[in-house]
Amino acid sequence: MTPLSSALPADFGWPHAVAVALIFGLWGFYTPILKLLGRGSLNSQLHVVRLRWLEMHQGIDREHRVFDAILLGHISNSISFFGSGTLLVLAGLVGALANVSNVYLLSRGLKFVDQTMSLELFTLYFSLLTLILAMSFFAFTYALRKMAYTFAMMGGLQAAPAESKMARIMGEQSAIVLTEAVRSINSGIRGYYYAVAALFLFAGPYYCIVATLAITGLLYYRQLFSPTAVAIARYVDALKTSRPE
Repeated sequence: MTPLSSALPADFGWPHAVAVALIFGLWGFYTPILKLLGRGSLNSQLHVVRLRWLEMHQGIDREHRVFDAILLGHISNSISFFGSGTLLVLAGLVGALANVSNVYLLSRGLKFVDQTMSLELFTLYFSLLTLILAMSFFAFTYALRKMAYTFAMMGGLQAAPAESKMARIMGEQSAIVLTEAVRSINSGIRGYYYAVAALFLFAGPYYCIVATLAITGLLYYRQLFSPTAVAIARYVDALKTSRPE
């Protein structure tokens, strides 16, 4: 018996390990797998749109710049909302984890929960669910920091059109930081989807595997085949065609 297996609950088998690995694997490698399946994430496709926006931003007057700042402010408010909401949920999970024995006894009356599950396995699943929400919270806080960096970089953009090499570099790097901020937001939001999949661990590993695959399929559909994805792809193609080489 290895040290790792001895630390795990006695009723934790290979199906449970596969279910847990599938949740974190599909969540962590979501974007690389998406690149293999198609054009990449919608966020990565929209990078060229943000680049065009910031190029135009350097050639407009202050009145329009204020409008751009308002748009970015709404994004920051959304990040703060998700971060605050996640923190409340996380606090509730940590509080329940401190009284996990009582929660385990209360769950015995729920038909959804596997009644053969041991307290140790129940605690492990509850800890994994808490970990997923904690990672989502960190993603939202990092996104908020990246937005703060974006504000500073956009504040330093010159008012003249982005024709010089320095101006193009400043616009390109600002667009990269903004795209990275949105990537962190998306990662945190996807954490909620996989937290729902993790809830099915309490029903059994096979239920969790099916739920994880179904949720991942839904996310990929939205990124590749939904009307929104098709419209964004056509928009980006038209923009790339109109851009000078």
